[in-house]
Amino acid sequence: MEGAGLAGIGSTAKIRSSRGGGRVGVTYKYFGAPDGATAARVPISMRPEELGGDELGQGMFTKIKPETMAAMVLTGIEGIPLHRVPPLELVVLHPDYAVVKLPMTVVDPLRGVGDETVGAAAFIWSTVPDRAGPQDAFNVYQLLHRWQDFSDRLHEAGHQAYCLVWP
Repeated sequence: MEGAGLAGIGSTAKIRSSRGGGRVGVTYKYFGAPDGATAARVPISMRPEELGGDELGQGMFTKIKPETMAAMVLTGIEGIPLHRVPPLELVVLHPDYAVVKLPMTVVDPLRGVGDETVGAAAFIWSTVPDRAGPQDAFNVYQLLHRWQDFSDRLHEAGHQAYCLVWP
């Protein structure tokens, strides 16, 4: 599904589909945490201070799955073929939710790169066949800029990137 941004610290985005006339949604909540133990406690309370705190600011919204975000950065910035993008690390798997850790290789590549690099990455991703995510290069460009800001805030706070997924 296409999206216009990335859910950031303490923000959510819902993906909805129809099933038997009802609406079913999956929520992706991207947040920063200092470690996996802290990230694993997030679903219990959902308190902002356990989502990385206000020092990371409000986030970005998207319908982009974390594995798609990882592929966009690694394919576009690092030149890694789509089939070689590493899997995400599962932190918690519960019947009601999951928490995954995005590798730093998905966060770090956008730190310190300029508009030309982000634009080239957006173009590259927009031409990759048979993949999920936004199709339009300009939408990808905007999304990568928001992810770049998210990456900078995570780095400044000394946090890792995590994604909480729940129906």
